[in-house]
Amino acid sequence: MVDIRDLHVSYEGEEVLHGIDAHFPKGKISVVIGPNGSGKSTTIKAMMRLIESDSGSVEIGGEPVSGLSQTELARRMAYIPQGRNIPDITVNRMVMHGRFPYLSYPRRYRPEDREMVGKALEWVGLIELSHKKMSQLSGGQRQKVYLAMALAQDTEVILMDEPTTYLDIKNQFELLDRARLLAEEGKTIIMILHDLESVLRYADHVVLMDAGKLTASGPAREVLGSEALKKAFGIELSFIETEDGVHCFVKR
Repeated sequence: MVDIRDLHVSYEGEEVLHGIDAHFPKGKISVVIGPNGSGKSTTIKAMMRLIESDSGSVEIGGEPVSGLSQTELARRMAYIPQGRNIPDITVNRMVMHGRFPYLSYPRRYRPEDREMVGKALEWVGLIELSHKKMSQLSGGQRQKVYLAMALAQDTEVILMDEPTTYLDIKNQFELLDRARLLAEEGKTIIMILHDLESVLRYADHVVLMDAGKLTASGPAREVLGSEALKKAFGIELSFIETEDGVHCFVKR
């Protein structure tokens, strides 16, 4: 579904991505992992054209995103960044932002836009909070609002940059469970995660980055058990199978 080919990106004249090649399959959860500063967020932002690449390409369904207008791109890929300001607006208005790519200016919301927003809020379980201000919500609730906004955007691909940051355990699992449901519905989910146990539990496909390069990709257990992971993080994982699945822990 999404392919990155020989992607190079520089900041202030210094190259930070060194020829990334990656494939993210349709209807799967793909997780990008790597140490801090390895280029994970830069890769995600380059996919959305939020930063300019030096060379290489990003394709969605075989079509280069460089040939898409910003509106066309926003109809194909939704992006949930790691952190954002909390606007002084209601939940409903925030989720309605997901419909902007389908509206001309001045924006006049259509019945189908309101219906899509309602369905998105219902899907994440926040329909009863639709008239609350964003500032009145907990961190977990706000993250659900951003997910609802991405759902209202109605894209094939959803990119999430560390979506479980600042969430408690319950909300982490709930968000990841919802990501699994989206993948089962055919959405292509690409996210950055740090918790390797969650990666093992939820990822269909893992991309490992280290120092601006892609060093391994494939099924979660294969990548997490690789020498590339040991080199990137300076740790080695062991795996144990239980009744509820495979778990990992750091060898001592």
